[in-house]
Amino acid sequence: MEPTTAQIQHPDGRVELRDVSSLHGSRFFNAELAPVPVERRTWSTYNYFALWMGMAHNIPSYLLASGLIAIGMNWVQAFLTITLGNLIVLIPMLLNSHAGTRYGIPFPVFARAFYGVRGANLAALLRGFVACGWFGIQTWVGGQAIFVILGELVGDGWTNAASVLGQPWTMWVGFAAFWMFQMFIIWRGIDAVRRFENWTAPLVTVGFLILLGWVLVQAGGFGPIFSQPSRLGWGSEFWTVFAPSLMGMIAFWATLSLNMPDFTRFGMSQRKQAWGQVLGLPTTMSFMAIVSIMITSGGMVIYGETIWDPVLLAARFESPVVVVIALVGLAIATVSANLAANVVSPSYDFSNAFPKRISFRAGGVITGVIGVAIQPWRLISDPNIYIFAWLNFYGGVLAAVAGVLVAGYWVHARRQLALADLFTDGGGRYWFTGGWNWRALAATAVGAVLAVGGAYSAPGEGPFPENGLIPLFHGFYDYSWVVGLVAAFLVYLALSLPASRGADFATRQEETSERAGESRSGAAAVDG
Repeated sequence: MEPTTAQIQHPDGRVELRDVSSLHGSRFFNAELAPVPVERRTWSTYNYFALWMGMAHNIPSYLLASGLIAIGMNWVQAFLTITLGNLIVLIPMLLNSHAGTRYGIPFPVFARAFYGVRGANLAALLRGFVACGWFGIQTWVGGQAIFVILGELVGDGWTNAASVLGQPWTMWVGFAAFWMFQMFIIWRGIDAVRRFENWTAPLVTVGFLILLGWVLVQAGGFGPIFSQPSRLGWGSEFWTVFAPSLMGMIAFWATLSLNMPDFTRFGMSQRKQAWGQVLGLPTTMSFMAIVSIMITSGGMVIYGETIWDPVLLAARFESPVVVVIALVGLAIATVSANLAANVVSPSYDFSNAFPKRISFRAGGVITGVIGVAIQPWRLISDPNIYIFAWLNFYGGVLAAVAGVLVAGYWVHARRQLALADLFTDGGGRYWFTGGWNWRALAATAVGAVLAVGGAYSAPGEGPFPENGLIPLFHGFYDYSWVVGLVAAFLVYLALSLPASRGADFATRQEETSERAGESRSGAAAVDG
């Protein structure tokens, strides 16, 4: 008799389980982590393009370019740094997206194939806690927008309210309101997030274009803006800053390079999800970069200082109507990005840790609470902390996880996964040793230590010692994302080689036995 959990491979390459009912008793299973049936994989190229438009057009994306201008780059240097960074991070993003579309599984379940059914929690929670930090940052800047909007409508009594914990108490009210609105949407589930992304995607550029139009008028056109010189030049001073800045730009989406399976699991085909991302990420981020560069450079022309926060820049507008329209657009953009990039993933990640106790909705609430506890207002207080400390450090750590996943899926497993075993309690191909794969853990540790062990900060410009946490690795930190990815990739493959022959033999045996049932499955082919 054919097992009820046999995999069915469809002609387009997508795979699903014949029957998931036998997995319901596993403590590692719940309905939200289960493989998505093929008939429910309905996201088109536009859905992914809209998703990226919504995620890219937000205030923290704007802060990438404005931060580079603030540390001394001119518009050409900042634009090239951001564009190159996004083209590079697109590579591991597409590589990891493949598994989501092929098998219909989210990132934490995908990670079980290489970290172990239990060990995947390490990779998932690393990603999840970073997302909590980003959720907090996005919510804080969205709360700032509400604070300024209401200040324009209500008056100075709102803006100059009594201080509580270093901020006007009205700022905290805006922060809380923005937080609760996002929790309302995420409580409605993943379909509510998709609908919100679809209708906001064409609108999220409005606020930034209003900002840009006002700056162009006040600055006297494009000429004064693009004539702003680089304080770094093109010599050694620029190249010293370029490498860590590039790593920061890559790290901005290092989180999504891991968890895109959370979205691509709903894809209609590999072609549709891939084209949606190729058309979506580089184009929208490049557009966001040039808009940010022009607005920030224009602000320098107008005010003689670098105002890298668009909310603070908008607050200087003379027309209350323009301020409100611009900031409403920015607030919508921020909600759109936050829900997709920073709530969906940790909701799955926390649910993966306790599948029977934490649902997708509960995971979203946990994300929101941790996002506040991280005190995001400190992370974006200075462009040096934002780019060189926050982005570069977590980017190096998550790059090590990406290295393991790419090596495991594309080289070691050769894109073949046993879906049922990803949920098996106490056995199966991915149980390894007590549910943990020591090879993946070792590769991640080596990659992370090499990448960020040498983390350093210039005196007075960050949390790390000047000579690095581990002085021996000081030079690696400027290339943290590349070092973490390559080191983990190579270490995982090296450690996995001794086990490869036995695993390959088992895979061939399974594929042979399942092909024997192909004639009973009609047009679909059973695939291991």
